Formats: sequence, structure tokens, C-alpha cells
Amino acid sequence: MVDWNLAVATATRLVRPGPEVSRDEARAVVAELRRHAKSSEEHVRGFTRLATEEAHDTPVLVVDRPGWVRANVAGFREILKPLLEKMEERRGGGAGNAVLGAVGGKVTGVELGMLLSFLSSRVLGQYETFAPATRELPAGAHGGGRLLLVAPNIVHVERELDVDPHDFRLWVCLHEETHRTQFTAVPWLRDHLEGEIQSFLAETDVDPMTVLERVREAAQTLAGGRPEGEEDDGGRSLVELVQTPAQREVLGRLTAVMSLLEGHADFVMDGVGPSVVPSVGEIREKFQQRRAKGASRLDLALRKLLGLDAKLRQYRDGERFVRAVVEECGMDGFNRVWTSPNTLPTKSEISKPADWIARVHRKTES
Repeated sequence: MVDWNLAVATATRLVRPGPEVSRDEARAVVAELRRHAKSSEEHVRGFTRLATEEAHDTPVLVVDRPGWVRANVAGFREILKPLLEKMEERRGGGAGNAVLGAVGGKVTGVELGMLLSFLSSRVLGQYETFAPATRELPAGAHGGGRLLLVAPNIVHVERELDVDPHDFRLWVCLHEETHRTQFTAVPWLRDHLEGEIQSFLAETDVDPMTVLERVREAAQTLAGGRPEGEEDDGGRSLVELVQTPAQREVLGRLTAVMSLLEGHADFVMDGVGPSVVPSVGEIREKFQQRRAKGASRLDLALRKLLGLDAKLRQYRDGERFVRAVVEECGMDGFNRVWTSPNTLPTKSEISKPADWIARVHRKTES
């Protein structure tokens, strides 16, 4: 159904070149990002009070844009395996279907590659936890993930914002290190998140043509192939277009978890920032302005189609939830959120922190 190798090759061929840097500058950036990633461990653990020894077991990988693409294709390939097998079964055998499958797989591979090439220039960092370990993408001895820092994108944004590069690099590392701490300090989190994703995929009303058509729409938007004025598509993202009622319930839980994780990272980044990042105020203000606006009409259309606008809301809503709970209950009180899947906030509780406090704290205290 998907030619993964072709997706990687297409994205690598189409990916935009990074900012111009000399070889010595590139080496210096990589070395500094590694130092900041290391120092961020202590800052984040001290602030969050989430103790974990397994963070040492998860490697930090400073990658370029093609490296980010390869890591994410490996993750997608693993997490989507059950769905694609189900789609293969639905399609059935026969020589004609085999030919259509080969052609469809190449078409989808090209279109997925186009989308990944677009995204690869926008991601600053990521904690990747689903891809299996390889020599190029090592993982910890206990099967943990890996922290990815996309060096060319970090350099591009720090130049675009005209901020202190050393402060900005540390600021980014604080955010990404928070994600690594979340997953290494909360052992059940990865399996819970994967289980929710698989539940979502299992409920998919599997119509390969519908799924491929949605990918094709996104790719056509990227290529400028959609007619003027048709990029809105009713305001629905790719994910929303393939939902069943059961999926909406799962997606609500996933949205709440992602809002929590992203909001917590933003809260920690701002909480630690003033003590270790002198220009954090300027960085935060300029970065928020950059987040809020798309670079172009095409960018805005893609953000809506890919659901990236929803991700921006997750940052805002999640950060407000974390801040409200910490102000009311302290950091230790907030950390009850990591006790089990049952103590995670619901989608409605993300916007109403008092309801989560009443449910979790009163139940615990009674």
C-alpha cells in the first residue's frame, strides 16, 4: 500500500536545502546542541521533579532534514503496520490487485514523501519512540526512544527570529528534553499512547481509496495543484475526514494526552528558561508570533489539512492546564497526572483544570 523506500527517496530529493553554514560552523552547532541536551536533563528533572535514570539510556541524535525524514518513515511504518495489513486483506489477492497495489504503493510513496519534505523543514526536535532500533537510528538497551534535534531547522529559525543562537538552542533542548523525561519517567506512557493509536486505527472504516485520496489532496495542495479557493475543505483535517464515531472517542483521548505532553513541555521550557536562558522573554515572544502565523497561503492551507492548527491549540490549551494545576496544587500535586492512564486529563478537563483537580485529588484524598 505504501512504497516506504520511495517515500524516503522522494522526500530526500525534494527537501529544501538548509541555511548556509561552513563545515566548522556545522560542527560547532552539533557539538553545542549535544552539550545543551545533556545540561537540559538536570534542569528539567530538577524543575519537574520527575526522577528517571533511563534518560541516560536514550540517545541524543543531531540530524539533518533527510535524517528526520528517515526516522519518521521508520516510525510510521511500524505504527501503521496493522492498518496496512488490514487494508491489504480488504483489497484481496489476484494479479490485477497486485498490479494496482504496486502502482498505488508508488503513488502513495511519492505523495507521502512530498508531505514529509514539507514538514522536515519545520520540525526543531522530536522524541521518537516508535521506530525499531537500527544502526542509523539507535535506541536504548531497554528499548527506549531517541531524542532528535534537527540542526538546520534550529539554525534557520534562530536566524529568522534574530535571537541569541546559544540561548535559542538551549531553549529548544529544554522543550525536547521534557518530552524525553516524560517518556522515561513514566514507563507506561509509551505503551498507552501506542495502544490508543492502534485503537484509533483499528476502528478505521478501511477504504483504501478514501485514505489515499486524502493523502493525494494534501500532496496536491503542497504542489499547488488544487484550484484557487478550494483549499479550505470545510475546515477538516486529514485525521478528521476518516473518523468513525468510535474513533472520535479515541481521538478525544489522544488530543488530551498530546495537549498535556506539549503543554507540559512549554510550561517547563518557560519555567526553567529565566534561570538559564537570559533572553528567554524575547525568544518566547518572537517564537509565539512565528507559531501563530503561516508563512504563506499555501502554508495555512497545509496546516489546516494536516491538522497542524490543532497542534498549535494543543500547545496553548495544554500549557494553560498545567499552569492552572501547578498554581493550585504545586508540582507534586500536578505530577499525580502521571500515576496511571486513569489520572490523565480528559479532553474537557484540559479546558477545565478544576474538574481534573476535583476528580483526581478529591478521589485520592477521600
